[in-house]
Amino acid sequence: MTNKSSNLATHLAALYGDSVGRATWARLSPILDTYRAQFAAPPAPHLSTAKLTERDVVLITYGDQVQAAGRAPLGVLADFSAQQLTGLINTIHLLPFYPYSSDDGFSVMDYRQVDPALGRWDDMARLGQHFRLMFDAVVNHVSVQSEWFQRFLRDDPRYRDYFIVVPQDADLAQVVRPRTSPVLTLFQTPSGAKQVWTTFSADQVDLNYRNPDVLIEVIDTLLFYVAQGAQWLRLDAIAFLWKELGTSCLHLPQTHRVIQALRTALDDVAPQVRLITETNVPHADNVAYFGDGTNEAQLVYNFALPPLVWHTLQTSDARTLSRWASELVLPSPQATFFNFLASHDGIGLNPVRGLLSAPAIEALVANTLAHGGFVSYKHNPDGTVSPYELNINYFDALSAPNSGESLETQVDRFSVAQAIMLAIVGVPGIYFHSLFGSSSWRAGVALTGQNRAINRAKCDRLELEHALADPTSQRYHVFTRYTQLLRARTTHPAFDPQGAMRVFDAGPALFAIGRSTPQGQILCLHNVANANQIVELDLAQTLGSNRAEDLLTGQVYDCSRTLTLSPYQVLWLVRATGAV
Repeated sequence: MTNKSSNLATHLAALYGDSVGRATWARLSPILDTYRAQFAAPPAPHLSTAKLTERDVVLITYGDQVQAAGRAPLGVLADFSAQQLTGLINTIHLLPFYPYSSDDGFSVMDYRQVDPALGRWDDMARLGQHFRLMFDAVVNHVSVQSEWFQRFLRDDPRYRDYFIVVPQDADLAQVVRPRTSPVLTLFQTPSGAKQVWTTFSADQVDLNYRNPDVLIEVIDTLLFYVAQGAQWLRLDAIAFLWKELGTSCLHLPQTHRVIQALRTALDDVAPQVRLITETNVPHADNVAYFGDGTNEAQLVYNFALPPLVWHTLQTSDARTLSRWASELVLPSPQATFFNFLASHDGIGLNPVRGLLSAPAIEALVANTLAHGGFVSYKHNPDGTVSPYELNINYFDALSAPNSGESLETQVDRFSVAQAIMLAIVGVPGIYFHSLFGSSSWRAGVALTGQNRAINRAKCDRLELEHALADPTSQRYHVFTRYTQLLRARTTHPAFDPQGAMRVFDAGPALFAIGRSTPQGQILCLHNVANANQIVELDLAQTLGSNRAEDLLTGQVYDCSRTLTLSPYQVLWLVRATGAV
C-alpha cells in the first residue's frame, strides 16, 4: 500500500470506523487502480498543470452561453472561445452541463451525461483541445428526478440510505440556512411518508455521506470527470456536506475529512487535478478549506473580494480593502486564492460580515436596489431574515443604468475593479458577462421568477460578435480594456498566483500592491475615486529604480517626480531603463 493509499484508508476509518473503513477501502481500491492505469500517459503539453503561473486565467461560463441556430451550444462555445480568447484565457469553467431539473443546472439528474440540449462529450473534448477545463462537482445534492432518488422513493434497498431521512422530533434549531425554503421536504414512499433533507430547495435532495456507498460513488464520479478532460474540479456548496443533528451542519469536521479523502484519492490517481472549494461564508471559515495547505483544496473562492471591491468603488476609499488584502496569507506553496468579482450567482454578503460595518452592508443593499438589482434573503436561527445575496450585474452595480454618466467613466470604473481582482495574489476567474460587458437582464427575473437570472442571459453569437466589433458599444469598450489588462498580466512573472504580495499605503483613494517573484516585481496602483489622486509613495525606493514603465501602456515615468493618477486610472509599474 502506498503512502497515499494508506492516508486514504485512514480517512475512511476516521469517517466510518475501522471495520467499515477497511471494507470501504477494499471496494474503493480497485476503482482507483482502474483509473490510475487509464491516466498513466502524460497529458498534452497545453494541459500540463505542474505549477500555476501568471498565464492561468479562468473563464466562468454556462455551456449554452453563446448560441447559434442549428448548432450544439458547446460546439459554438468552443469555436467562439478559440476565436476570441486564445492567448487571453487558458482555462474554462463550465457551470453544470448535466441533465437537470431546476436551478440552472445545479439540480443534477445524471452526473455522467451531457445535457443533450448542450451537446455531447465529443463537443466537450473539442473545447478541451484548446483550453483546460473545470467541471462542477455538485455533490452535496441531486435532483428529485435523478435515478438515485427515484429508486429511493421506490424503497430500493441499495438507495435507501443515499439520502437523509429525519425524524419528526429532530432538533434543527441550530442548522444554518442558506435559503428561506424549508430544510426538510416530505416525500411519499411505499413504506410511508419520509422527511428528507433538502438544504437548497425541495427539488434538491442532500446526499448522505454517512453511507460509505455515497462517498465511493462520488470519488468514482470525480475520476470519471478527469477521464473526460477535467483538470479542475469545483466542489459546489461543499460546506454543507455532512449533517449532525444538534449542530449547525456547516463546516463540520467530517466535511473537512471528506474533502481530505477526495484530495488524497486525486493526488494518488490524477495528481494534475486541482480541487477548488465553493464556500460562500465569512473569510475565516472560507480559508479553512485550504486545510493545512496540502491536504484539502488547492484553491478557495475569495468570496470577500466582490463586495469589498464594490464597497471600495462606492465610497472612493480603499482603506478597508487594503487592510483586508494585507492579511491575506497562503498556507503553502501548493495553495492559492481563486479571485473573482462576478459569477452566475449573486454577490454574497456573509463573507464581509465582520469586515464591513452594518451601515456599509446596508449601503450595498440600497445601491443594488437603486441600480435595478434585487436582494435575496436567508433565514436566521432566531427566526429573522437578513440579506444574503445581492443580485445584479457587476457593471450595473458600479454604474447606475440610465444615470447620464458617460460610457467612458463607467468603463474606467469597471476596469479598475477588474484590475484590482487581476492584481491580487491568486488565480483570476472572470465571469462571461463581465469579460464581454453585459448589463443586468431584468427581463430574465420576470421570466423565471429567480433573482439570479439577472446575470444569466444567453448570447446570440452573431449579435455578440457584431457588438464586439462596434466601437460605440459597451461590449467593445469593456472587452478591449479587459484584453489590455489580460495581455499585460499573463506576460509578467510577478503575477505568479503563489508569488509574494505587499500592500502599500499610497493614499486613502489608492489601492496599491506590490507583486514579486525571483523573476520580477511590479507595483500596481489603482485609483478608486472619480478624481485625481497624488501617489503618496516613494516610487524610486519602492521599485528600486529612478524610472518606471507602465506595463499596460508602455509609458515611462520619472520616479523622482510626484505622480498623479487620473480618475479610475490603473498603473502597473515595472522598472524601466528608457528615457522619460
